[in-house]
Amino acid sequence: MAIDEVLLRTTPKPLLRFYRWREQSVSFGYFDRFEEAHQFAGGRALVRRWTGGGIVPHGEDVTYSVMISPGESAFHLSSPEIYRRIHEAIGAVLRKSGVNTEVVATAAPRISAACFANPVAADLVEDNRKIAGAAHRKTRGGLLHQGSIQRNDLDESFREQLASALSSNVEPADMSTGVLEAAEKLAADRYATETWLRRR
Repeated sequence: MAIDEVLLRTTPKPLLRFYRWREQSVSFGYFDRFEEAHQFAGGRALVRRWTGGGIVPHGEDVTYSVMISPGESAFHLSSPEIYRRIHEAIGAVLRKSGVNTEVVATAAPRISAACFANPVAADLVEDNRKIAGAAHRKTRGGLLHQGSIQRNDLDESFREQLASALSSNVEPADMSTGVLEAAEKLAADRYATETWLRRR
């Protein structure tokens, strides 16, 4: 979470980042209630996101982030349009490998705070089961899209294909020491604190 926020603040061009979790974990949205997330987690590690959205299980998924800087034309699109375009790109890549996916046209009735129990417009489903959801945070400094794909069989080829589907100009990048140090401080000062975790 902290790395994403630091990258959004410091990177002048769009980024796509993939990451895994060291242990079974649960993230929940900025506006979610701690008690609901705590109950859902059932003892798993728990972190509140800077973005919105619902409660998401991690450990058997692929987690990714997209950062769009204000100078990019995509930044000026509506958040729903950006959300849809990213999920369409994910769906197109998955379909190439035989996964039957489609983008949801309208939201289903909300049945819980769990993200993957409630498909919303432009979510990605596989055989009517939601497999990709995400949340945004948009500031003057850029847009952060944090997403989860509930499949654990997506390899380097998927990541490369998705990057190419999102941009015609893809360059691999390493995480700088400065970003990691800033993220460690932000994690300690905010994301790891009980004040942040229990803010609602």
